[in-house]
Amino acid sequence: MEIQTVNSLRAQIEPLAALSLSHLSTATRRKLADDELSVNAYPTDCGGFVYVGAPRYRIPEERDLATIFEAAERAGIIWLKFDSEAAVIDGLEVFDMAEPTP
Repeated sequence: MEIQTVNSLRAQIEPLAALSLSHLSTATRRKLADDELSVNAYPTDCGGFVYVGAPRYRIPEERDLATIFEAAERAGIIWLKFDSEAAVIDGLEVFDMAEPTP
């Protein structure tokens, strides 16, 4: 493969952070699963990807997600990957995953 192609791909890198679904409230987890968040999101079987942007392109209506967006923007994160098996991040609120989804 040509080095120009590799360098062009590297120029398109956008930082992503993987974090636990437990950082989202039951209602926000349901909205993510149903593709109904107030921001761009791409649901998966075990969570989903959420676009933050650089700078943050929108403030989410969901308060829990808005707090995460603020931290992500300060950290230079452009994408969030919410996953049931991802790390719990110190300093972010954690919600009870045992609650039934609405």
